[in-house]
Amino acid sequence: MLRGVLGKTFRLIGYTIQYGCIAHCAFEYVGGVLMCSGPSMEPTIQNSDIVFAENLSRHFYGIQRGDIVIAKSPSDPKSNICKRVIGLEGDKIVTNSPSDFFKSHSYVPTGHVWLEGDNLQNSTDSRYYGPIPYGLIRGRIFFKIWPLSDFGFLRDSPNGHRFSDD
Repeated sequence: MLRGVLGKTFRLIGYTIQYGCIAHCAFEYVGGVLMCSGPSMEPTIQNSDIVFAENLSRHFYGIQRGDIVIAKSPSDPKSNICKRVIGLEGDKIVTNSPSDFFKSHSYVPTGHVWLEGDNLQNSTDSRYYGPIPYGLIRGRIFFKIWPLSDFGFLRDSPNGHRFSDD
């Protein structure tokens, strides 16, 4: 009797550990569902939109200009940011001051990316904290799940001219 109960208990613990490991690998390497908050990516992603982020691109260095990524915040490692990739390593970035009178140039160093929100007037991004290390990228967002009226692949940036390949 006791042996049967112990056997079932250990099997249950074993299955729980196995499925926990599978779930961890799926969320770490394949992707997951998450909610974006804040106005920095409007109109592409609204506050509280639910999106799907895949994590394979970051592992295979498949992040490209124009991709929307989830990254660890360089100013607060406990939080994530949702921004668009404007520049990759070696790119020259032209930034405007808030008054739009002064333009400055920055180069993205090796192993870094330049991120900006689509809502440039209401986004804390690489214009504030500089290029971020590639290692802070957690995944690439490409699909909106909620609200259902916007269900589908994400639209292009309203600032597409910022990352053209010219």
